[in-house]
Amino acid sequence: MSASLPPHAPEPGRASRRKPLLARLNPPQLIALSFAVAILIGGLILTMPGLHGVNEDGTRRSVNFLQALFTSTSALCVTGLNVIDPSRDFNRAGQLVIMLLIQLGGLGIITFGTSFALLSRRRVNFTERMRVAQQVGALNAGGVLGLIRSIFLYTFVIELVGAALLAFRFVPLEGWGRGLFYALFHSVSAFNNAGFALYSDNLMGFVDDPLVSLVIALLIILGGTGFLVQLNVVAHLLSPRRNRLMVHSKLVLTMMAALLVVGTLVYLVFEWSNPRTLAPLGFGGKLLASFFQSVTLRTAGFNTLDYGAMQLPALFMSIILMFIGANPGGTGGGIKTSTFYVMMASAWSMVRGRRDTTLFRRRIDTDTILRAMTVGLLSIGLVNGMFLLLLVFNTRADVLFVNLFFEAVSAFGTVGLSMNTTPLLNPEQHVVLIALMFLGRIGPLTFAVAFNRPDSRALIRYPADKDILIG
Repeated sequence: MSASLPPHAPEPGRASRRKPLLARLNPPQLIALSFAVAILIGGLILTMPGLHGVNEDGTRRSVNFLQALFTSTSALCVTGLNVIDPSRDFNRAGQLVIMLLIQLGGLGIITFGTSFALLSRRRVNFTERMRVAQQVGALNAGGVLGLIRSIFLYTFVIELVGAALLAFRFVPLEGWGRGLFYALFHSVSAFNNAGFALYSDNLMGFVDDPLVSLVIALLIILGGTGFLVQLNVVAHLLSPRRNRLMVHSKLVLTMMAALLVVGTLVYLVFEWSNPRTLAPLGFGGKLLASFFQSVTLRTAGFNTLDYGAMQLPALFMSIILMFIGANPGGTGGGIKTSTFYVMMASAWSMVRGRRDTTLFRRRIDTDTILRAMTVGLLSIGLVNGMFLLLLVFNTRADVLFVNLFFEAVSAFGTVGLSMNTTPLLNPEQHVVLIALMFLGRIGPLTFAVAFNRPDSRALIRYPADKDILIG
C-alpha cells in the first residue's frame, strides 16, 4: 500500500523548482552576478547631476552614463583607471559615493551581505558560508563567520589609523574639513588597493614626501597581503606554539617580499638617470619613489612618478609585476603571487626531472598545480584577446602598441596605472577595459566556472596515452 500525499503537499521535486534564483546559484555565479549588478547600480547613481562638480562659471560638469559606468567599475573592481577626473568632475558627495563603492568592492559584496545578516541575527546557512569562503579566500567554510567579523574589525581599524596618520599632512594642506576627508578617502583607497586619488596628478606631488608615501605604501601592503594570511600572522605572533604559520602564509610573505625588492631595483636601475622621473631626486628620494612604485604594482594604482615618461625596460618589468599581482584573499588582483610561484616551481621541478613539486618540506598536490596552470593560461588568453580588441578599435596614431598593452594588463590586474592613455581612448575601448576590470576582479577561473556545465562523461575515464610529444 503506497502512502498518498496530503491534498496541499507539494509534489516531489517541486520545492526545488520553487527555490529562489539566488539560492540556486553556485558561489562563482553569485560573485559574478553581484559585482555586475552593483557596477550597474553604481553607474546609475554616479550619473546623478547632484554628484557632479561645478565649473568656474557655476555650471555643472557633465558626466555621461559610460563615464559613470567606467568609474563605478573601476571603483568596485578596486582598479583606479579613470576616463574623467574624480577630483574635479565629482563633488564631495560624488567622491563619498566612490569611496563607498571602493569599500564595497574591496571587501566583497557577498561579505557585506553576510555581515548584514549577522547584524540582523539571521541564520547564515552552509551554502552562504561557502559563497563567502570563496570570496574571501578562506580554506574552509566552518569558521568563515568568525573570519568575517575579524576582517571587518581589522579593516576599519587599519583604515582609521591610516587616515589619522595621513591627516598630519592633508589637514595643514587642505584645512580641517577637506583635509580629514582627503585623509580618510586616500586611506580607504590605499587599503583596498583602489588607486583613486583626489589630486589630478594622483600622488605625484608627494613623490619625496616620506609620510604620505610610506603610509600609503603600508596600507597597500596590508590590504594586498590577504586577510587570512594577516590573521594567521597575528595569531602566530600572539601565540607561536598554538598557532603555527601556514605554508600558504610562508609562501605569500616570501613572494611578496621578493617582488617588492625586485620592483624597487627595477626602477632604481632603469630610471636612475631618466630626467623625467628619478634623475631630479636625491638618493633618498629615488629610493623612496622606487619603493613606492614597486608597492603600487601590487595592484594598487597610485603613482608618484609619471608612467608616460618612463623608459621601455621599466615599463616591461612593470607589466610583468602587474600581471602577477597581489596575494589571494586580499583586495588586489592579478593572477596572484601563489599562482605564479606554483607555476614556476612546477616547471622548475619538471626541468630538473623531479616527480614532485615541494614547498617548505611539503608536496604541492597535482590539483593545485593544474589550477595554477589553468588560471595562468586563462589570464594570458584573456589579456591578449582583449588587447587585440583594443588594437582593432584604436583610431589614434599617438596611442601606441605599448600604451594599449600596458592599459590592458593594468585593467586585468585591477592595478589602475596608466601611461596617461585612458582618457584618450574611444568608447569602444572603454567598454573593453570595463570588461577587463570586471573579469580581472572576479578572476577568469571564477568566471569560467560560473558558466560551465557538469560533464556527463565525468564517470568515464579513458586509458592514458603517453605517445603525445611535448616541447
